[in-house]
Amino acid sequence: MNHAPFLILETGQPVASLRRYGRFPHWIRVAAGLEADETVVVDVEHGEALPDPAGFAGVIVTGSAAYVTDRAEWSERSAQWLRDVAHDGRPVFGICYGHQLLAHALGGEVAYNPAGRESGTIELALDPSAVDDPLFAGLPSHFPAHATHLQTVLRAPEGAAILARSAQDNCHAFRWGQQAWGVQFHPEFATHHMRGYVRARAECIRSHGGCARTVARGVSAAPLARQLLRRFVRQARNVERGH
Repeated sequence: MNHAPFLILETGQPVASLRRYGRFPHWIRVAAGLEADETVVVDVEHGEALPDPAGFAGVIVTGSAAYVTDRAEWSERSAQWLRDVAHDGRPVFGICYGHQLLAHALGGEVAYNPAGRESGTIELALDPSAVDDPLFAGLPSHFPAHATHLQTVLRAPEGAAILARSAQDNCHAFRWGQQAWGVQFHPEFATHHMRGYVRARAECIRSHGGCARTVARGVSAAPLARQLLRRFVRQARNVERGH
């Protein structure tokens, strides 16, 4: 059987110092174990048209330096499209901005995190609802993940299951319905991506009371968080096969 490709909605670019490693869709594709011909990238930030979702195994939404609360035209248009896709029961996986955009699309609330900027390798604590979640089941109750964000999902969409939290964020992951997930952390980040972001955001980290050098020293591998992208691909393929 020929697999349908995954659609990656590109909502932003990496910081300039990391663009030598490619763009977010490339980082995601590598972490997800997908071949180049198994993905289609649509740059929604720069106005590319959103396609009919019917031809895709699943949708992955990238991170961005933009803010969901700015309600940019491209962002609101993408949110409406995502809302329809999620309501149709198609597999969706939003990362950072994509997580917030999905929450906003489904009626949740996105705002600046009252706890300030969260940066570096953080510890995720799984909620009890993660135990039987198709993506999170079988993972340890605590494991590291990479994060860099100022805004957060303050209130998850109605009916959503909160799957993970951190010391600074009460909604690091959620599932809405059976096939739509959002994660605030970056499963596609390797340690060099995370260190690069800490360097690029050093001034902001300082202004929020942190020390970029200390945060950078604390960066470590996050293989279990990275696994989630492959788990999503496997889950979407199962849906595609009708399992």
